Amino acid sequence: MRGLYVGRFQPFHKGHERVVDDIMDDVDEVVVAVGSAQKSHTLRNPFTAGERVSMITKALEDRDETVYAIPVEDLNRNAVWTTHVRSMCPPFETVYSNNPLIVRLFEEDDVEVRECVLFERDRFSGRVIRERMRDGGDWRALVPDEVEKVVDEVDGVRRLRDLDADDY
Repeated sequence: MRGLYVGRFQPFHKGHERVVDDIMDDVDEVVVAVGSAQKSHTLRNPFTAGERVSMITKALEDRDETVYAIPVEDLNRNAVWTTHVRSMCPPFETVYSNNPLIVRLFEEDDVEVRECVLFERDRFSGRVIRERMRDGGDWRALVPDEVEKVVDEVDGVRRLRDLDADDY
């Protein structure tokens, strides 16, 4: 059985990693749908889809189960969004999400949706990690080592600081 996990992963962090590990207890393969794939270089979405796919792939490569990281662009047409996701991803039977809109859309499409158990959400949050990167705080302890390397490789901290300094 294959499960779908949707998120923006800006960046992929240890909370996401824990959710994937929990999902792997239920399924043989996990499809990680990298949402808002067209967005990058903003304070809320600083990393490109390719950078996020690299983070996820490297962070999860030592798992026994197969993990697919697939970029999925936003449609801004919710009525057809699940069809769009299906066209971009390998087939899946179950969706894992706590996002009320995602839950509703897949339930309306007759797909089983299971809630994710979030791990220390107040600490493991993309917003918190991006703020720490921007402000010089300790963000490295909140992401897998492989993600830290990707962020360093693309000079992601400087990117965030430059985006924050932008005056337009």
